[in-house]
Amino acid sequence: MENQTDELYGKIFDEVPIISEDHLEIILSSMSNQEALYFITLACKSAYHRGAFSLGESEVISKAIRIISKTEDSIPEEPIVK
Repeated sequence: MENQTDELYGKIFDEVPIISEDHLEIILSSMSNQEALYFITLACKSAYHRGAFSLGESEVISKAIRIISKTEDSIPEEPIVK
């Protein structure tokens, strides 16, 4: 068994490992609504940990994400055909 020590291209918001520029392009070109919400959530959390938002601003963003998440969960991505 080979010992692989592949270096990462980077990490999105210090969470999602990226192997190469092509890998990043695949993520960008195939992103679903749920994945977009996930990345928005990661971005907000990352910005908060870096001190970009006040506590009140973080609370507003958190509430907005929860509302959008509930809305997205109740709407099917594909139309239902009978």
